[in-house]
Amino acid sequence: MPHRRVRLSVDGSDLRQRFAAVRTELEVPEAFPAEVLAAAARAADRPGPPATELLDVPFLTIDPPGSMDLDQAMHIARNGAGYRVRYAIADVAAFVTAGDAVDLEAQVRGQTLYSPDMRTPLYPPAIGEAAASLLPDQIRPAVLWTIDLDADGRQTAVVVARAVVRSTSRLNYTQAQQFIDKKTDAGATDGTLALLAQVGRLRQALEVERGAVSLRLPEQEVDAAGNGFRLRYRAPLPVEDWNAQISLLTGMAAAGLMLGAGVGIVRTLPPPDDGAIGMLRRSAHALDVPWPHSLTYQAFVRALDPATDTGAALLELSTRLLRGAGYTAFDGAPPAQPEHSAVAAAYAHTTAPLRRLVDRYVGELCIAACAGAAVPAWIHEALPALADVMADSGHRAHALEHACIDLVETVVMASHVGETFDGFVVETGKHGGTVQLRTPPVRAKCSGDGLKLGERIDVRLETADPATRTLVFVPA
Repeated sequence: MPHRRVRLSVDGSDLRQRFAAVRTELEVPEAFPAEVLAAAARAADRPGPPATELLDVPFLTIDPPGSMDLDQAMHIARNGAGYRVRYAIADVAAFVTAGDAVDLEAQVRGQTLYSPDMRTPLYPPAIGEAAASLLPDQIRPAVLWTIDLDADGRQTAVVVARAVVRSTSRLNYTQAQQFIDKKTDAGATDGTLALLAQVGRLRQALEVERGAVSLRLPEQEVDAAGNGFRLRYRAPLPVEDWNAQISLLTGMAAAGLMLGAGVGIVRTLPPPDDGAIGMLRRSAHALDVPWPHSLTYQAFVRALDPATDTGAALLELSTRLLRGAGYTAFDGAPPAQPEHSAVAAAYAHTTAPLRRLVDRYVGELCIAACAGAAVPAWIHEALPALADVMADSGHRAHALEHACIDLVETVVMASHVGETFDGFVVETGKHGGTVQLRTPPVRAKCSGDGLKLGERIDVRLETADPATRTLVFVPA
């Protein structure tokens, strides 16, 4: 399921203390044990496995401002009538060995966890933010994906192998978008950004053709407002969507390689049920957002504008249609249902090994598949339990995400207790239900009998308690 991110743009020391309390409650790991830090420091100085040098290719990275755990660097060039995408992924296996102290700690953590005020990393900084990170002007080991596309953006070939690379440009999303809009990237990035826009649009068209759905969830930002706080929303830039298409392309290629080899682990998602689609349709009607019956839910969601309150609210509700995602490992016969319904294809996680444990395994499996080599024994041994490890860390990430969002919303709404808001009912139960406000796009419990699903309703804020993260409305 896509993650909703909340970011602090204010000092908010009280908020930071509350976020720390949430992490303690959910048993989010704290600092790395001393022996893990020491092992990571030793590993950072260890030379990686043999690899092909590709230092003449000017890779670039695109990440949020201030990021140090840079998983991905790309280079795109024309290849006849089509394109050649080179995607360098951080080679974590060059520094982490199965069963060592760093690996055992990573098995406990599963993935990097995000709070509005900090991140809880999967790997110690000596690896995740230094030796393995694809930082600019540094020679780094990488799992290099070379994917050829035809003129329509369809994959025609893929090769995965170890390489030594060097990123020459480090951009954030705003900078990358400005380069593309001004068409001034040729000297700075060897034309990769202009081609990213072309390939990204082609892949988006193929996504529509497949019947896939892509949720462009806005980022929530906590800002100061008088004596309190307010929520603002930042819609993703086009370059973020195009960048995500390269990751999706690689994940689909990875799934294809593993399914062909008969061993691997894929990300799966069943199709949404009619009840969830009906809930979204009623919500759209209540918010006066047109949804013709001839329009599929995928097309409807794709057309939502995350920069508007109604679009943000409906996109958040749309995440309910993606419930049930998981990991399916196989060693021998492929799984009966290998597809991810939102991607509308078989898909695997492989492009964020500094932030997700499973990606390291997928990278190794794909290297072996392309080389026609035996899969390492440590992967065969780990596969049966890997899906459970990722499920456990996913539950923790989901709980942390929702607890932080609930906390932010109660803090923001605390100064509005007693006020009346325009909303609509999105869920009903025996003694109340759930309402979605129009502005701000907050979703919370509403007490009272007789609530009707999908009805417009004026509600009064009765409780906004940050201590318990409780937000309750009553019919006005």
